Amino acid sequence: MNQAVPQIDVVGAVIENESGDVLCARRAPGSARGGLWEFPGGKIEPGERPEEALRREIREELGCDIVVGEPVAEATHRYPEVVVRLLTFRARLVRGRPVSREHAELRWVPVAALGRLDWAPADLPTVARLQAEAGAPGEGRPVSPGE
Repeated sequence: MNQAVPQIDVVGAVIENESGDVLCARRAPGSARGGLWEFPGGKIEPGERPEEALRREIREELGCDIVVGEPVAEATHRYPEVVVRLLTFRARLVRGRPVSREHAELRWVPVAALGRLDWAPADLPTVARLQAEAGAPGEGRPVSPGE
């Protein structure tokens, strides 16, 4: 008998520092998708707008405040136990410095190097979008004449 797989709506923040590096968070061992990288954020609570959820989650997870900007990507990924719909937004730190309260590691990563991390599958469309916008190499690049 097929059972419906639950869906959760989550938000993630694409936070850049002054150098243009992006804040990436590695999930804690023992958690779902432990050891994989993600954009910091979390679940949207019932009745909560995505932008409100993102501000709340960043305050809870990183101990800092952000201003939420434009959307970056929306992706739906089916894991064996859950379907995750992820909305990512650009965000800017306005108070505090990120301190990991839930993740194994936080790291500022240049956009060109994002593809080197082992990402949670739901976050991959955001990585691809950021790299495409920056003209950064992903899995490859067009071959120039004469190469």
